Formats: sequence, structure tokens, C-alpha cells
Amino acid sequence: MTDPISDMLTRIRNGLQARKSVVASPASKSRQRVLDVLEREGYIRGYSREEQDGNKASLSIELKYNEGDPVIRTLIRVSKPGRRVYSSVQDLPRVHNGLGISIVSTPKGVLSDAEARESNVGGEILCTVF
Repeated sequence: MTDPISDMLTRIRNGLQARKSVVASPASKSRQRVLDVLEREGYIRGYSREEQDGNKASLSIELKYNEGDPVIRTLIRVSKPGRRVYSSVQDLPRVHNGLGISIVSTPKGVLSDAEARESNVGGEILCTVF
């Protein structure tokens, strides 16, 4: 797999479209950091890491709905393996005029765009959520 974060985001999008309550994804630290931001910002209920036989682990992601509609309307991967997108703190994009978030990989960890502005750091824009 060349882009594990994109794979996880696609699994979340597909689960929301199929009205699933839980989706599974292979576990990695980078995926967990992105899920931490989504959970802090209220886009998912939560996630849990489940150890499987051998050296494998999976993430069980609990999706969130509001009155039957998915909380996440759009989930777009910005920075891809073939084209990385970096941004300084002044140029961090505002998603839908501040209603959505950008998830940014910074030297201080994976943060939302608001947290990155507060910490005064820029970095690689991983994805946007609305």
C-alpha cells in the first residue's frame, strides 16, 4: 500500500455512505494521530486499537451521525505521495470559512489547523474535513 492514510480516509467515507456504525482499518501510529484529531474535533465517536494474531493490529473506528446524517460531509486527501503540500502558519487554508478543519502534520505532532495556528507552526496538510 503506497498511501495508508488515504486508505483509512476512503474506508471512513465508504462506511459513512453505507451507514455503518464501525469501520476497521489496519493500525499504524500515523493513522492513530489523524484519528486523535478527528476525535478531538468531534467528527468521530472514537476508535480502539485491537491486537490480532501475530504482529498485526487493527483500528476499530466508531463513526458519528447527527439525526441520521453523517457528521463528516466531505473528507478529502490533500497531500499525496506523488505531490506533498506544505504550508506556513500564515497560509494554512480555512475550510468552508472555518466550519471545517484541515489536519496538518507539524513538528509538534499532527494537529488541526486551529491548533497549528495557536502553536504558530506550519507543516504538511494531510487532509480537509467538513
